[in-house]
Amino acid sequence: MSVTTDLTPTKTPRTLPEPRAVLTLLKPITWFPPMWAYLCGAVSAGVAPSGHWLVLVIGVVLAGPVVCGMSQAANDWCDRHVDAINEPNRPIPSGRIPGRWGLWIAIIMSVGAAGLGLTLGPWGFGATLVAIAAAWAYSVEPIRLKRSGWWGPGLVGLSYETLPWFTGAAVLSAGAPSLPVIFVALLYGIGAHGIMTLNDFKALEGDRQMGVNSLPVTLGPERAAKLACVIMALPQIAVIGLLVYWDRPWFAAAIIVSLLLQLAAMRVLLRDPKAKAPWYNGTGVSLYVLGMMVTAFAIRGLA
Repeated sequence: MSVTTDLTPTKTPRTLPEPRAVLTLLKPITWFPPMWAYLCGAVSAGVAPSGHWLVLVIGVVLAGPVVCGMSQAANDWCDRHVDAINEPNRPIPSGRIPGRWGLWIAIIMSVGAAGLGLTLGPWGFGATLVAIAAAWAYSVEPIRLKRSGWWGPGLVGLSYETLPWFTGAAVLSAGAPSLPVIFVALLYGIGAHGIMTLNDFKALEGDRQMGVNSLPVTLGPERAAKLACVIMALPQIAVIGLLVYWDRPWFAAAIIVSLLLQLAAMRVLLRDPKAKAPWYNGTGVSLYVLGMMVTAFAIRGLA
């Protein structure tokens, strides 16, 4: 009687994360919005950059790779069960970041972010603490604001646009930003709620199964997309009105052109929201963020 022995080598489970998987976990593509918003805040402060290059660089790095990267690690750790359904090849559910390493990375980066925030003075440090708290409130139980299609995208929009804009202006001017800066930073953060809603389309099935009540889940793709378009457009209309009021007509005209182009892209989006959401994120959202910088120059130094 013959005995067959399986000599196929068994794969040893990983005990340390793959370096490339860590970078994937931090999602560099998501770093741009807060970095851009920080620069918008710096421009809107009306302070000459000479002599402030170090705080500009530190602020951009803090807003993007550090705080935003940390928020992505925290979110992926808390979302590992949803990702096992939606995207099982992500670093944590695939095992490329094994054990509790996803959690440790998020915690270590939170501490590092607070330390780096200290170098930006009291305004920068305070804003960093708010950003860290917002990142964990979005993802972690029992708070997990991500479960709400209203609170979750709202928190992310304010964290990605309003907070770094405010921080850039405060750090450069070494004090509280002017009211025009606060108004436009808040408006663009509110409009980003719509951008975040469109981002939720990619996780529609997993969110439905895991009880995450995103707007695409609760309203359906068509209604959620229409609402997202309205939320993105209305704050920009308010910005246009403010620029006219502040006697910045040419800048207002530039935002009008940007908004008209966005409306044309929205018509394409609404034909098939689920399929076209990624396309809109590369077209309409680009116009949105360009309008942010136009507005930052418009209110530069405005008291």
